[in-house]
Amino acid sequence: MRQFDYSIVEEAAKQLYIRALCDLPPDVRQALRKAQARETNPTAKAVFEAMFKAIDIADREKTLICQDTGLPIYKVKIGSGFAWDGFAIKSRLHEGAKRATQEFPFRSSSTHPLTRVNPQTSVGPGLPVIYFDFAGDTDTLDILMAPKGSGSENMSRMQMFYPAHGIKALKKFVLDTVVESGANPCPPGVIGVGIGGTADLVMKLAKDAIMRPVGSRNPDPQVAAMEEELEEAINATGRGPMGLGGDVSTLGVHIETAYTHITQNPVAVNTQCWPARRSRAVISPDGAVAYGY
Repeated sequence: MRQFDYSIVEEAAKQLYIRALCDLPPDVRQALRKAQARETNPTAKAVFEAMFKAIDIADREKTLICQDTGLPIYKVKIGSGFAWDGFAIKSRLHEGAKRATQEFPFRSSSTHPLTRVNPQTSVGPGLPVIYFDFAGDTDTLDILMAPKGSGSENMSRMQMFYPAHGIKALKKFVLDTVVESGANPCPPGVIGVGIGGTADLVMKLAKDAIMRPVGSRNPDPQVAAMEEELEEAINATGRGPMGLGGDVSTLGVHIETAYTHITQNPVAVNTQCWPARRSRAVISPDGAVAYGY
């Protein structure tokens, strides 16, 4: 194995967490501007003005867009063209998330599930959440980071359907979940939907969906049509930004699918709050790091 300095991965993990909290992706900014332009509700317009004020302050002061720093999630894609050390990557992501919390610094949102003791590190058993995938056409290490706040995460739902329930039941489940969530997930954010797979995979699919660029469409025409239909239906609810009423209740609906068992059809919904925060780093074997979204 060629030698690689994995402290580069650790530093990238740290920077990704900080960048995701402070620098809103361009596609999210554009989606918010479009949403603001189409709003006719005076209260909704005022909410959007407050959102852009928060963004402006974050840009100017290099500080947090939202005080909820969320739980750290890293999606890692390992290129087969280089002998990357998976264990070293996992260890360095853990340390990078910890360093971001202690060195920036910002409030840690991670705690023991029973004692509720918060070590103020954003890490612990099971954290950060790390998803590994692999690519056969590259030698790079691609890391996508998304902090997940509780206002949106608490509204997650999953249900096992039978094929006989039909597609209408799946759509109704998504709409009911969004409506019942009210203002809790800080709308208008992205509605991630997973369909298929297994009970555990379907929620990951929903989380994959919220990490896509806002407004992107699934390459499957049937799934893309469903995204558009659900997006229109959710915006028609009048929930509006921060649940105070308005024309725009979501910036986009993203759906990811997987093949499933012939006798089941799992569906999951995972909502992202209005900032839809994320940051990406692509690391080359020579140690070069390219940051993006």
